[in-house]
Amino acid sequence: MTTQTKTNWQQMRFKDFADTSPSVKLEREKEYPFIPMDVVDGQRKFPVEIKRKKFSGGGAKFANGDTIFARITPCLENGKIAMIKNLEEGVGFGSTEFFVFRGKDEVSDSDFVYYLSRTDTIRDPAIKSMVGASGRQRADKSVVENLEILVPSLSKQRDISDVLSTYDNLIENNTRRIQILEQIAQAIYKEWFVNFRFPGHEKVKMIDSGTDFAKIPDGWEVKSIRDIFTVKYGKNLPKTKITESGEYPVYGAGGVIGFYSEKNVDEKTALIISRGNGSGTVWRTKGAGFVTNNSFTVVGNDEHLYLDMSFIYNSLLNANIRSSISGSAQPQVTINSLNYVQVIVPEKNLVESFQSEIYPLYILVDKLFMVNQNLSQTRDLLLPKLVTGEINIKN
Repeated sequence: MTTQTKTNWQQMRFKDFADTSPSVKLEREKEYPFIPMDVVDGQRKFPVEIKRKKFSGGGAKFANGDTIFARITPCLENGKIAMIKNLEEGVGFGSTEFFVFRGKDEVSDSDFVYYLSRTDTIRDPAIKSMVGASGRQRADKSVVENLEILVPSLSKQRDISDVLSTYDNLIENNTRRIQILEQIAQAIYKEWFVNFRFPGHEKVKMIDSGTDFAKIPDGWEVKSIRDIFTVKYGKNLPKTKITESGEYPVYGAGGVIGFYSEKNVDEKTALIISRGNGSGTVWRTKGAGFVTNNSFTVVGNDEHLYLDMSFIYNSLLNANIRSSISGSAQPQVTINSLNYVQVIVPEKNLVESFQSEIYPLYILVDKLFMVNQNLSQTRDLLLPKLVTGEINIKN
């Protein structure tokens, strides 16, 4: 790759380069693949999950190869842009808060349309065009459509897309490995602490717990979250201080939303999303980072310091956290409501055996996460330079 001289690049409006209102036909009352906003991760090329839902006439419609582009705050600022892939029927629909872009035959490569959409060339004017009530501002589609852009030949677009896709494909492969490792850890937890088939279970008597858990092994307890964990809100962090790369990942309501120069957690920590549609979702940091006030941090209290992240995380995954959600317009979980959720506390020696058993799994998970973080940062460094022609790819 070398410094680019922009020969054979063409200036045109974005709507002449990509179809900004692609046609998709769906039958009402038929079930199709569905992509809600919360399955679009600003750090990944493809949606993290494809759901299914009956189509009633509303929502953005798209096909495999299309790009979905969040038009509402704060999703647009958080980079919720994805390329559609692996729809069984080839078509589907999603949140009404997406614009849909499609490559044009003999004009634009579909992958290049996606990568171009991720650059400030498209995003910044879209963000600046936002209008509407506070918290519900939306980008003006006509502003995006009429943007004057400079684009290379179709063959050059494909070359650029191939380079960037190499990084995204590695990220997706590592993510699948992470998911498998997480599933193994969760399966071990359920086998030991939900199905009660832990090492030596044959010699342990079952007793009535006097709670919704019914019978539990003798020596175990059922306690409220407040009795064993310390739960704290994260801290507010203005969006202007969040960068696209940096020393510490910032954990918001939708996962890693950027980076910041400071941290407020020093080690791997279990989290519970406290606000928005993801309220009650349990996840975790992969190490030191900054947790915003959209999530709680959860650690063992002074009497239960032996409980590490791996046990706390899996314990919360199996707790009825969603029973503590309140509010319909703006769902939320409060510390007060969360405190009364019950969890099982096994004997200390068994917990420590479990933690030792799955420790290597989480070490590998965290290594893969760091690899992905480095791949993402390199991709994001290259992306604007390649797409705008600052760096040239030699064939």
